Amino acid sequence: MFLQAIDILGTIAFAISGVSIAMDKRMDAFGVLIIAFVTSVGGGTMRDVLIGLTPVAWMTNMTYVYVIFAATIFTIIFRQKINYLRTSLFLFDTIGIALYTVVGIQKGLAIGLHPIICIALGTMTACFGGVLRDMLCNEIPVIFRKEIYATACILGGVAYFILSQFPIKENVIFMVAGSVVITVRLIAVKFKISLPSLYRA
Repeated sequence: MFLQAIDILGTIAFAISGVSIAMDKRMDAFGVLIIAFVTSVGGGTMRDVLIGLTPVAWMTNMTYVYVIFAATIFTIIFRQKINYLRTSLFLFDTIGIALYTVVGIQKGLAIGLHPIICIALGTMTACFGGVLRDMLCNEIPVIFRKEIYATACILGGVAYFILSQFPIKENVIFMVAGSVVITVRLIAVKFKISLPSLYRA
């Protein structure tokens, strides 16, 4: 139940993120809804296909569909207030990757995957929806830029497995690991920390 709640929160965060960027691109209502769906379920869909959980979660549980519709309508109605916060898109995207990272890790653990594979699965779950969103919106995906994005997810995954070695409640591990993702991303953007580029002039 707790895992599903985290998954739904991630869905809401990514739906708002997708709607915001789609409206910035002046898409019509159908385009906005498609971007919201792709951003919200893209990573989870790829994760479920990779581990053989088909049909994928959002196809068998209509709660995700209803949540995406509701988040889309909410964001459209309150767009001005959301846009008033200049960092809203960034914040919702960051919250989304944090929540989806721990969900992806837990899904991997549930079927007995190695911790390293679980971290990779969590990172893919967190990042792939945003990659699809950016590509469809004609943007260079954040994960392919120098910004700390996937790295934050990986560090959150490492924190998850370090904490799991101690007698700590699973819910606490979830929250701390997610907080690590958010904190690393916020610090990286605040202080303009990025990975070194391989490009040489």
